[in-house]
Amino acid sequence: MTQARRLLAIGLSLALLGEAASAQAIGGIAAPPPPTEPVVFDTDKGQIRVVPVANGLSHPWGMAFRDNGDILITERNAGTLRVIRDGELLAQDIPGVPEVFERRPRAGLMDIALHPNDDRIVFLTYSKAIELDGVEGMTVALARGLLDGDALTDVRDIFVADGLDTGVAASALLFMPDGTLMMSVGGAYVFGGTGELAQDPSSHFGKLLRFNTDGTPAADNPFLDDADYRPEIYTLGHRNQMGLAFHPDTGELWATENGPQGGDEVNIIRAGANYGWPLASYSRGYNGSWITETPWRGDFESAMTLWWPSVAPTGLAFYTGDHFPDWQGNLFVGSLMVGRMLGTGHLERIVFNARGEELGREMLLTELHQRIRDVQQGPDGYLYVLTDAEDAVLLRIEPVS
Repeated sequence: MTQARRLLAIGLSLALLGEAASAQAIGGIAAPPPPTEPVVFDTDKGQIRVVPVANGLSHPWGMAFRDNGDILITERNAGTLRVIRDGELLAQDIPGVPEVFERRPRAGLMDIALHPNDDRIVFLTYSKAIELDGVEGMTVALARGLLDGDALTDVRDIFVADGLDTGVAASALLFMPDGTLMMSVGGAYVFGGTGELAQDPSSHFGKLLRFNTDGTPAADNPFLDDADYRPEIYTLGHRNQMGLAFHPDTGELWATENGPQGGDEVNIIRAGANYGWPLASYSRGYNGSWITETPWRGDFESAMTLWWPSVAPTGLAFYTGDHFPDWQGNLFVGSLMVGRMLGTGHLERIVFNARGEELGREMLLTELHQRIRDVQQGPDGYLYVLTDAEDAVLLRIEPVS
């Protein structure tokens, strides 16, 4: 069997595993419909009002705020880019988005980022159909286009990951202060034998990559002059990173990373560092066995925050606004589910001391029983949260005065 055919078989197995895991109610409940009216919840720091901004989204993945007030949201399975304008979800999606490969669960259109100097320039990550060694499959691509009114024009791929994606490779985007673009490419799974890709310097999978805005490798990438490494690689040893954010005080880049069962992480990203997967991990595999007998090694970067059991962390954001003074500097992380139990998704608030050491955690929005896909602080200083479902919603979190 060729490498391409082996990876295709692995991808189909992973897709079936994902469908089966989603269908099993091993505790917890199936998610009820999302709220259509504002609701008030108690928190450790007082009451919050959770306001539905736009209902009727289908499996959204990422969001971006434009200077004109528009909110752009990607819908994963449909491969569509939607617009929320003046508090209303427009019926017409934005034409011109690249055609996505959608024949497997969790494939499709993923994250979105806007050029920091011109928010008409849009960057999208998506599952792209390819053929490798005569095998039809998909990989992860980065496209760039220009918003002309409500249409995306001049769209082209500026990067395509080399090799076949197993069908569940997450991808997140974030611009660095120097104008370069970070892109995560997951898909390094021990189940089926793709975990080894995270430590393979010739593979893009299981890596964090860094580009110029034309898709070329950034000039000071750590492995640019090493022929054994892909020049785009910024860090390696990752499994599946779904969120990227900057610390407001230190300027450090932080990232969430999904383990299979336990061992989810938040990491501080350092250029050229190796984060250990799958050679060092606190995770168990889906069959219950330990991924490795080595939870950590001195030559690998250690996680800043760990979860056991798994919470399936997604987007993350540090709060810096004025609406919640008691939350300033806190980290907010989305969760799809806890311990693979349905209806347990939530928004997690993590508190650190002045030395960056964790002090406590609070689970928010548990009453909604929704999978949380992304969280960002909007230009207005409120927190915005995307749920993940066929009937999903964008929520805004406000204080109750």
